[in-house]
Amino acid sequence: MAETESINFPETPLEEIISTLPSKPGVYRFYNKNKDLLYVGKAKDLKKRVSSYFGNKVANHKTKVLVSKVRYLIYTIVSSELDALLLENNLIKNQQPRYNIQLRDDKTFPYLVLSRETFPRFYKTRKVNPEWGTYFGPYASVTAMNTMLEFLNHTFNIRTCRLSLQEQSIQKGKFKVCLEYHLKNCMGPCEGFQSALEYLKGVDTATEILKGNIQPVKTALIQQMNEAAKALKYEDAQLLKHKLERLERFQARSVVAKPSLGELLVFTVQDDETYAYVNYLKLNKGTIIHTENLRVQKKLDESATEVLETIIPQLLDARKEKAMEVLTNADPKPHVPGLSMIKPKIGDKQKLIELSLKNLVSFKTEYLEPKKEKKKSIPEPILSLQKGLYLKVPPLHIECFDNSNIQGSSPVASMVCFKNGLPSKKDYRKFNIKTVEGPNDFDSMEEIVFRRYQRVLEEKLPLPDLIVIDGGKGQLNAARKSLEKLGLYGKVALVSIAKRLEEIYVPDDEIAIHMSKRSSGLKLLQQLRNEAHRFAITFHRAKRSKNVFGQEIKSISGLGEATVKKLFLEFKTWNKILSVSEEDLIHIIGKSKASLITNYKAKKKEP
Repeated sequence: MAETESINFPETPLEEIISTLPSKPGVYRFYNKNKDLLYVGKAKDLKKRVSSYFGNKVANHKTKVLVSKVRYLIYTIVSSELDALLLENNLIKNQQPRYNIQLRDDKTFPYLVLSRETFPRFYKTRKVNPEWGTYFGPYASVTAMNTMLEFLNHTFNIRTCRLSLQEQSIQKGKFKVCLEYHLKNCMGPCEGFQSALEYLKGVDTATEILKGNIQPVKTALIQQMNEAAKALKYEDAQLLKHKLERLERFQARSVVAKPSLGELLVFTVQDDETYAYVNYLKLNKGTIIHTENLRVQKKLDESATEVLETIIPQLLDARKEKAMEVLTNADPKPHVPGLSMIKPKIGDKQKLIELSLKNLVSFKTEYLEPKKEKKKSIPEPILSLQKGLYLKVPPLHIECFDNSNIQGSSPVASMVCFKNGLPSKKDYRKFNIKTVEGPNDFDSMEEIVFRRYQRVLEEKLPLPDLIVIDGGKGQLNAARKSLEKLGLYGKVALVSIAKRLEEIYVPDDEIAIHMSKRSSGLKLLQQLRNEAHRFAITFHRAKRSKNVFGQEIKSISGLGEATVKKLFLEFKTWNKILSVSEEDLIHIIGKSKASLITNYKAKKKEP
């Protein structure tokens, strides 16, 4: 039998993988030390593109941050630059890597919804409620979603207004056309210029495009355009031609193989005396939607075919794949009911085998290359900080504290943690000030530093190499008192950084340290200070808003705890709730409860 080992994250050092990359088109994926996917990119030349990230000429700050986090690199070779684009799009859509999207709340991804109305409209949302309409998505890129929405609305004349367009209201003339009508983006159903039947034709066409059925739409547009031209309706034919051109320009979904091939799995295998190497591709309508490599250790000198027979059922079960047609370069006979195994020799299916083998050969080469021990290097800003502060050891683990209060209201504090020069957000901590009354930054600092390191000692957690206090001598001395009480003073380096002149103070020294403004060590300290301040302010605002929210919400009878929780999670602040429309409230808590808040707002406006 054979034992399967996942090789999503190769042991080969990152530098070696980069140096041996092929000069071929493909898609690359960057992962961090926790094996989380950071970024997916495409390249006409993998070697040149990936190497450019790790050179000395990287100027973009976002790229520098990304590269600093990369610990693993996986790549897939494809046949052309277009295929690289297709695979990149599918990986981004399915895996939603962090550096390919822009989230507003880091929690949910946006959808497009087709509303359930007489004249339906498309709108964006991050909430999923099947009662609101038909959902499309989620979208990994907000920009891509907005582009899609604009294209559909303008090309197929979908309304963007929120008017409740009922037949009776339209007949009574309650609505007037807006600027979108005059721009010819909408045909004016609100004044009866377009019937519901004609309007729904555009909606149905847009829906087909969202489902990925583009070719039937193109065929229908061509037929309509030709018919209009034959009937001498040249203006209508021109409009249809314009729609067709826009659709062809917009069309981003193409294929690696013929869409008629349907769903396919591709397995290719090669082996040596000890291991078998397997590449696995999954395709849907000719588009690659998943790619993976495996290294399988041979226990009883199994052949490559025997290894494949063993792992195909395991993979199908682990990936919850339904039995389907499988293409392979071997002749395995796995015991999977309904599974069709094909070893193609010509045509599109053989080209898929060749594509899989390209990836397999490249992957196998990584394991055959001699392994070199990865050198651990200390980031330059940490060395600069060590030198500038005359520290005994490099400050690889730094913790920074800051207070936040407004006239003593809702006093809080924060502690942020940097490891190896980068934020370690799982180690961030928030503090409610418990023993201090009024706006006293010194006593507050003394309290939180004591509480933090008392707990560190109790739980036997590692101490930081450096403690940074946001403030001047007063805050520094307060922190020193706490460390003395705990017996830690002198065991951990302690400094404070004042905001005004970026003066750095150390205990028992009246003269401040002034590091060069261009020093990377000073910039690291500033980053720590700013991050601690941001974290404290965010916590403080949330606490104040929650207090105000709790006081006012109690004055509205009929709203239960569950409803209040929904409102707070969605809108964060009471002022935000008072500013949103009743329609937005209905989407969250229903019509009856939304009316309670609407009535409350109306009473507040009364003199």
